[in-house]
Amino acid sequence: MSVEQRPAESAPPLVPLHCLRHAEPGPPRLAALPTGTPVWLVSRHADVRQVFTDPRLNRASLYAPDAPPVSVVPNILDDPDGLLNLDGAEHQRLRRTVQRAFTPRAIARWRPWVASVVDGLLDDLIDQGSPADIVAEYTRPLPVAVISRLMGLDGLDLKRLGHWSDHALSATAHPAEAIAAAMGEFAQFSAELIAERRAAPGEDLVSGLLAAARESGGVSERQLVSLVVGLVVAGHETTMTTLGNAMVYLLGDGRAAWQRLASDEESAGAATEQLLRAIPLGDTEALPGLLRRATEDVEIGGVTIPAGAVVAADAASANHDPAVFPRTLAEDLFAPLGSPSLTFGAGPHHCLGAWLARMELELALHRLARRLPGLRPAGPQEEIVWREGLLTRSPLALQVAW
Repeated sequence: MSVEQRPAESAPPLVPLHCLRHAEPGPPRLAALPTGTPVWLVSRHADVRQVFTDPRLNRASLYAPDAPPVSVVPNILDDPDGLLNLDGAEHQRLRRTVQRAFTPRAIARWRPWVASVVDGLLDDLIDQGSPADIVAEYTRPLPVAVISRLMGLDGLDLKRLGHWSDHALSATAHPAEAIAAAMGEFAQFSAELIAERRAAPGEDLVSGLLAAARESGGVSERQLVSLVVGLVVAGHETTMTTLGNAMVYLLGDGRAAWQRLASDEESAGAATEQLLRAIPLGDTEALPGLLRRATEDVEIGGVTIPAGAVVAADAASANHDPAVFPRTLAEDLFAPLGSPSLTFGAGPHHCLGAWLARMELELALHRLARRLPGLRPAGPQEEIVWREGLLTRSPLALQVAW
């Protein structure tokens, strides 16, 4: 993937994401975004949940004419037509066009097929022999294969997809002009795909979206294009990132859990929830939190946030709030969550793909541990090469042996 890599002599090695120190949860405090715009950082679990659920804190007003700049370069989070940046009735209308495909019941129907994809990738990995790059052979192709099947994208050029996704999620890796060009190509691909499915509908998610949009009405072509782009990126990026970072933890500090992961899917499911909670998707320098803007004065955690202010909800810190999650990942890996994590958000914008990601991760971890009980890293942790300069961070490659 065409992402920025840190020269070996320029800085000390990056620490794995499970080793990051998180802000001590406390009342909202003022800081600044990289653009210089003041931002209220919110870090306590209850406060972050309020930011996600309070209608007075929304996304659409971040892109109002009077809104201050929140991004140095554009990325997929900044698309005003995207589902993430709509609120109220317009958001619900667009969300309804896709949410039926991502309910727990709908996802359960995909489980046997996803399990077969996992098994096929493991067959190929084992046939290739030890050592191998588990990112290239397993953690990246699994979510790509799943979203490709859901959306009827068999045969999609994976290098092209990687190029578009890296630019869509760029923080510092690419200049604004390159991002705009890549996103233009991505939008053109989406528009052509929509036209193809209108002419010849199938059983895929895109065809279903178009049918639902016709039924509900009021969904613009730009919104449909943006929705398809967002589903392609979000449908594989989060799972790929989480699975890669989980492997770094489980083959290192969490190695004692490997045998139990192999024992049954229920244990793997519990571990999946804890890994999703405890290992963030990226560094706070790239994304200090999911942003909202106050449409009126709002009190959060005893602090009054004035109308028009930008708020950053730091879900990673909230997921480590000792008042809610007092034990370490090693102590709690197989324990049920006492309170919901905020990894997938909460409220109207709760991630549509949360159940799909959970199912992929659970199957991927359980079956990998069962098939390769002796899996181990083939090099020191300090030599891991990371995907950098993006809103997310995960291993670019991870050599393993068995």
